[in-house]
Amino acid sequence: MAIVLPYLEVWPRFGRDVFLAPNAVVTGDVELGDEVSVWFGAVLRGDSGSAKIGPRTNIQDLACVHMTRGLSSAEIGADVTVGHGAILHGCKVGNGCLIGMGAILLDNAEIGEGSIVAAGALVPARAVIPPRSLVVGSPGKVTREVTPEETERILRGVAQYVETARSYGAVRGDLEEKAISARFAR
Repeated sequence: MAIVLPYLEVWPRFGRDVFLAPNAVVTGDVELGDEVSVWFGAVLRGDSGSAKIGPRTNIQDLACVHMTRGLSSAEIGADVTVGHGAILHGCKVGNGCLIGMGAILLDNAEIGEGSIVAAGALVPARAVIPPRSLVVGSPGKVTREVTPEETERILRGVAQYVETARSYGAVRGDLEEKAISARFAR
């Protein structure tokens, strides 16, 4: 079962059909929209500020969302893919973005709608990335505009994660029901 904890009596809030992997951690002032999925080993900490995650966004394995107290909050839009091992620290990510595996986004960085931050890229604090930009490197630089084909791939990936989360959720629900039934059958 996922670890869901309050911080200073503030509990995370969840929309409909949210999937939390069994070892995901969600604490404090975190709000997850409908059909958000938080995968294995991912951590969303709302103990230094607030984090808001939009509908259908997937936070993949080992990703981390956090912020700096008094300096930043985290806001991730709808239909966003946050890749494995990415770190989003007090930043704003627009709708329909893909944040690549191992990318790092620092305090008060803003990623425009429909952008791609490449795997391993580092977006510095306070950087403002225009919509539909491809960001590569460390420090991250805009190299070109995202193509319509890339945008379509991002949205297909989001839909696949929603479906995968539903499948896991259905299986998990069945297993929990069987475990409860077995416990009371004794």
